[in-house]
Amino acid sequence: MELKELADAIIAGNRDRAREVTEQAIAEKTPPQQIINDGLIAGMSVVGAKFKNNEFYVPEVLIAARAMHASLDLLRPLIAEGGIEPVGRVAIGTVKGDLHDIGKNLVAMMLEGAGYEVKDLGVDVKPEQFAEAVRDQGIQVLALSALLTTTMPAMAETINALKAAGVRDRVKVMIGGAPITQSYADEIGADGYAPDAASAVDTAQELLAA
Repeated sequence: MELKELADAIIAGNRDRAREVTEQAIAEKTPPQQIINDGLIAGMSVVGAKFKNNEFYVPEVLIAARAMHASLDLLRPLIAEGGIEPVGRVAIGTVKGDLHDIGKNLVAMMLEGAGYEVKDLGVDVKPEQFAEAVRDQGIQVLALSALLTTTMPAMAETINALKAAGVRDRVKVMIGGAPITQSYADEIGADGYAPDAASAVDTAQELLAA
């Protein structure tokens, strides 16, 4: 089974083809981890690179992610059975007071495509909810999103909530969103900053390797 066909189907956003190739690979007893690495991660990393270089825009990324999910849905039961460990566990959410979710959703899709287990906490997430996810779900990276300058302070509040809950040292915090900068990340004591969805995967990898 040529898993490049799966990667190509994901890059092209061909959901039916992605499902078909995945079914064939499963029937041929290809290990799920190999399908993920050589098919899903390989395809989504090309999508991420194209997005970073402005060759792909949000619609193309969403269509590619939809194709990736068609494959991933078939693989999930096998991943659970085989006890395959994800690259890392990430919780993501848009901070308190902010209802924007397109950027957050793109980051979540890129991380899933890179082999992370992603817990999406949604929008308007209170600092205590982030702290709870870290405490109860073995989260290694917390990804905070804000699109409004008025909701940026909620990122600092979230970091304070992690400290108050005694879990700040358990998790790496990365932040992003249109008004966010590296200097703001430094100012509030975040561990990392990602300017866009494709860079978020690199940032998560760097934080977990640190």
